[in-house]
Amino acid sequence: MIDNYKLENGVNVPILGYGTWQIQNGEEVVQAVKQAIEVGYRHIDTAGVYGNEEGIGTAIKESKVKREELFIASKLSNDYRGYETTIKAFEETLEKLGLDYLDLYLIHWPAARGKKEECEKINIETWRAFEYLYKKGKIKAIGVSNFLAHHLKPIIENCEIKPMINQIEYHPGQMQKDIVEYCINNNIILEAWSPLGTGKMLENIKLQEIAKKYNKSVAQLCIKWCIQNKVIPITKTINKNRMLENIKVFDFEISKEDMQEINNIPYFAGSGLHPDEIDF
Repeated sequence: MIDNYKLENGVNVPILGYGTWQIQNGEEVVQAVKQAIEVGYRHIDTAGVYGNEEGIGTAIKESKVKREELFIASKLSNDYRGYETTIKAFEETLEKLGLDYLDLYLIHWPAARGKKEECEKINIETWRAFEYLYKKGKIKAIGVSNFLAHHLKPIIENCEIKPMINQIEYHPGQMQKDIVEYCINNNIILEAWSPLGTGKMLENIKLQEIAKKYNKSVAQLCIKWCIQNKVIPITKTINKNRMLENIKVFDFEISKEDMQEINNIPYFAGSGLHPDEIDF
């Protein structure tokens, strides 16, 4: 059984998620998500831009687990930022997933290119649409993804409801300490995309040495490291054995000394995607 974090509004979020980026719509994602649910994942993460929401909806329907026991999250595509377009995009996501509500909806990336004032206005308008959908009961929790402090501050200062979650790139060598500290200070739960650095963590000698001490894989070490840092890792694989491996991280504890050693690993294996510089 995977534990939960409780958001400020009382909603429970499983502390380990299953991600679906780059998993093809159709049979591939249907089987992958069904297997993930079968082995114990309850937190399923997707996005409009992934193009696989329909397949995930099929997997949810065919799953033997009740809808209310699942935590389903999706994200707003960049092209739909703005008030009316956000509402339209959300309804399309809900229809594709075949659901009556989402457990979590995130702004995938902040509007950041162009004049600062215009970007802030777009982010605020988008967030107000999120607030509207939340108040209508269409979404249990609302949040953002890839937002830095200077993207979050205008929303917090100008809107009624504070973002509840921020999903960021987070793994050994890329801790993003400034935004992590800002979110902690504002009671915003953090999620980690690419907690294994798209697999590059597995090649790191230091991580291999530490993992060996616990008789665990580097993947398990990195996932547990996220959890012990109070960050929800969103793992991704279509291999059932790796799904099982990634979820078996609740039977050991990384020592304070080893946590610090991992925390001190210098930057490596980052995606290079900066929220202020993306052009998609």
